[in-house]
Amino acid sequence: MKTLPFIKMHGLGNDYVYIDCFVPETAALIARTDLPALARAVSDRHRGIGSDGLVLMLPAKGIDAKMRIFNADGSEAEMCGNAIRCVGKYLYESGLCRQPRLFIETLAGLRTLSLQVTNGVVDSVTVNMGVPQVQSDVLMRKEDPIGFTAVNMGNPHAVFYRDTIFSDDKVAELGQRVGTHPHFPEGTNVEFACVRNKKEIDVRVWERGSGVTLACGTGACAAAVAAMWHGWTERNIVVHLLGGDLDIRWEAEGQPLFMTGPATEVFRGEYHLSNTLIR
Repeated sequence: MKTLPFIKMHGLGNDYVYIDCFVPETAALIARTDLPALARAVSDRHRGIGSDGLVLMLPAKGIDAKMRIFNADGSEAEMCGNAIRCVGKYLYESGLCRQPRLFIETLAGLRTLSLQVTNGVVDSVTVNMGVPQVQSDVLMRKEDPIGFTAVNMGNPHAVFYRDTIFSDDKVAELGQRVGTHPHFPEGTNVEFACVRNKKEIDVRVWERGSGVTLACGTGACAAAVAAMWHGWTERNIVVHLLGGDLDIRWEAEGQPLFMTGPATEVFRGEYHLSNTLIR
């Protein structure tokens, strides 16, 4: 039976299993592995390691690294703001990239990371999340119109603002219903948000391919963009998620958005690959 080295990390409780494909032997093993099946296996919180998904950290020509993300259901995601902060922390602290400014390739495009480092330890990471795309929209469910704001952060989001924050059960129910609605042929991430004041919002997230999570970096950004775009908040705010807080700054439409937050390593280990996962 083959063993696969891994690192468990999280950003505000949004946890993933990370694979260092800079190691040649690991890269060779990953090349022979059914990645969607591996993501489902390691993400299982009862029979696997337990996570919101799987992240591969790979070499990339001319830049620091490439990141591939697989959700807990095995589907591949374009981008994850919490995951990319963890990638930056690992690359720096492992010595693979020793500069505090990193360039990471994702399916959503190139992302730039600025690392805040103290005594060789990455305390927090600021990510240039790119230029948000915003569009007001209406989702029709039967005869019931539901207003939301569509935001693309390199991946799709449907943001709903209400006067109070929903319970976890309601987020799960409505998130599943909206996220898999025919209105979104490729599916969508769903955010339920509430404005506290001009400088703070509360957000709960249903992630496409993973369900309700403690935090979602792109989801926090999408909710912040919707609030700023409508004029409900200032352009530099704190987003409160179940797992903690993120600082979001978006100076103006047509400009890139910046997200700052922590990244945490939990443990390292080896995962035993069953023969059914190897091609």
